[in-house]
Amino acid sequence: MRVLFVGDVVGKPGRQAVAALVPAIREEQRIDLAIVNGENAAGGAGLTAEIARELRDAGADVVTNGNHVWDQRAFLKEIDALDFCLRPINLPPGNPGRGWLVAKGALVVNAIGRVFMAAQDDPFRALDALLVELGGRAPKVRILDWHAEATSEKLAMGWHLDGRFSAVVGSHTHVPTADPRVLPKGTALVADTGMVGPRDSVLGIEPEIIVSRYLDHLPHRFAVAGGIVQFNSVVIDVDEETGRARSIERVDREWSV
Repeated sequence: MRVLFVGDVVGKPGRQAVAALVPAIREEQRIDLAIVNGENAAGGAGLTAEIARELRDAGADVVTNGNHVWDQRAFLKEIDALDFCLRPINLPPGNPGRGWLVAKGALVVNAIGRVFMAAQDDPFRALDALLVELGGRAPKVRILDWHAEATSEKLAMGWHLDGRFSAVVGSHTHVPTADPRVLPKGTALVADTGMVGPRDSVLGIEPEIIVSRYLDHLPHRFAVAGGIVQFNSVVIDVDEETGRARSIERVDREWSV
């Protein structure tokens, strides 16, 4: 099975790039399963049902989330009707939505880190508990969107799940890392995939806004930048019989209208 994971999509420019590039990449890379992180797809903060369906129509089989999952308040009531959408599995009890699903015969899970982020339930124990719950029913191919800030926490999860997940793919920082590799027991790992958002920006936002925040420490309304879009993704090749990853490779593009 060949899996495409697309980094955090930022605003309308990111959505347009997904629509323009994902279908071609699916064909070029012979992709069986495409996962897109959509937590910044609605104006740079959060997700809506309409935009989630837009990403699905553009080629995403699964849309994942992160710390901005509830920034668009309507999504609290919308997510349960979206059977292809995930929210982090380790949010406290009472949150709507689901933290895992099976798509194209693969288990796809979304989890969120705790280092330098808002307090959530323990993601390491949440993943362990899910594997115990599923037992022999768990598909061999297992992909985790690991939405975390600290590279140490990201890499630790990869080693924790080595041999139990096919891939642990980092998201959240919007900065692609150059460390994709397959761990000794067969788990593909990358600290951060990157983003699909304006290249000439600060994490997808107009640079002047972020610079001003650092200079004056006053609140400023965020605005998604324009211009050339960087498209960051990885492709993981997985042996369906064993669930072990054969390879993980970066697939990065630039796109402009």
